[in-house]
Amino acid sequence: MQNSYPEVLNVADVQNILGIGRRQAYELVNSGQFRVVRVGKSIRILKEVFFMWLNG
Repeated sequence: MQNSYPEVLNVADVQNILGIGRRQAYELVNSGQFRVVRVGKSIRILKEVFFMWLNG
């Protein structure tokens, strides 16, 4: 599953991986639980960082 996503995820990818709604995905990425990078209005998350967080 992990290999089917790009190296840098966006909020829609997080939403798809976790099976959650858009609002919940934005709340999660803004919660500070893992490092995100903001590029203009977009939010990007390194795939490695996200899956490390997901796997605990």
